[in-house]
Amino acid sequence: MEISRRQTLQAAVATALGGALSGCGTPDRDGAASPGADAVPAAARPGGGWRLPDEAHPHEATYMSWPSRRIWGPDTAGVRADIARLARTVAEFEPVLLLAGDRDAKAAQRACGSGVEVVPVPVDDLWMRDTGPVFVLGPDGVAGVDLNFNGWGGKQEHGHDRRVARAILADARIPRIKAPLISEGGAVEGDGRGTLMVAESSLVNDNRNPGKTRADLERELKDLFGARKVIWVKGVKGKDITDYHIDALARFSAPGVVVLSTPAQNAPRNAFTGAYEQARSVLDRAVDARGKRIEVVELPEPSDFGRRGKEFLACYVNYYVANGAVVMPRFGDRKADSRAAAILREQYPGRKVVQVPVDNIGEGGGGIHCSTQQLPTADRRSPDPVADPLTAPRG
Repeated sequence: MEISRRQTLQAAVATALGGALSGCGTPDRDGAASPGADAVPAAARPGGGWRLPDEAHPHEATYMSWPSRRIWGPDTAGVRADIARLARTVAEFEPVLLLAGDRDAKAAQRACGSGVEVVPVPVDDLWMRDTGPVFVLGPDGVAGVDLNFNGWGGKQEHGHDRRVARAILADARIPRIKAPLISEGGAVEGDGRGTLMVAESSLVNDNRNPGKTRADLERELKDLFGARKVIWVKGVKGKDITDYHIDALARFSAPGVVVLSTPAQNAPRNAFTGAYEQARSVLDRAVDARGKRIEVVELPEPSDFGRRGKEFLACYVNYYVANGAVVMPRFGDRKADSRAAAILREQYPGRKVVQVPVDNIGEGGGGIHCSTQQLPTADRRSPDPVADPLTAPRG
């Protein structure tokens, strides 16, 4: 019998976690299968427990999601073509597991090809970075943080997507950590060494965390992700559906190094250029958890990308780091595309830089990073590492 990538992952994780999974698969109050919300602590233990790895840490797989016609309407065909192209590209470097509802699963498989495994899980939209779990590493292997997705503060229908994190964790038999706050994966950026970057606009916001102060949320973020330092930028409230996620502005390419999306010279003055200026001023003064001054690398946005809607995300910093590769957007501005690829090639030496057109995804206000979520391999320093997908046999 053929063994799927998903079954291989299940077996590897189950072996690594051992007895911690005895409570897996029990229904929670929402009726969704939950892999034992109490199987791991509700909060991490900084310095000795769960920690958020950097994205360049080796991956077991990438999770993605198939957009529904209910959300995308007449734009469905175009955005599905983008997602299929992106899934096939990432699958050249690591396994891809793509969630799709039963009605769409066959079409998704045809579009993505045999190199992508389609998992029959109901979804609303394609933004796996936000709806899926954020995976953390620790002495017990891998766990998933469920950030209680609420449709970016109730802005979009999310009856299926609010259960996606739990469904993934149950399917892969990975313990679930229920966060004490509401957020999305795209709102949190980590360097893997104890430093986080976040935007106030998407977290210190009554549509997600009413009554909580920045200090409250910083304490909870540190506990969840094993961090010692949080760098806050102001962001922008109410101008896009996410309230301005950090992964559309700034990314760690290495500890102490931040790649910052920089407005093109001809960019109009608006709230987003103001947010960039504020973020730059913060990062120019910031130090990381180790006390090292942050080095800022500018990644200029394209200036010529045709006629696009007002929600179009025209930034290169929403790239994805896969095993051996950096997958980034191509906007058709040849000079800007080439310059951006060169900058990321320098930031990620030894990785292949692949540019993919994702204009239909961009019209929805997101990009490549927003559409993906990595499952990291277990920390090699931990006593029970998960099998490395680059060396483990696969059926």
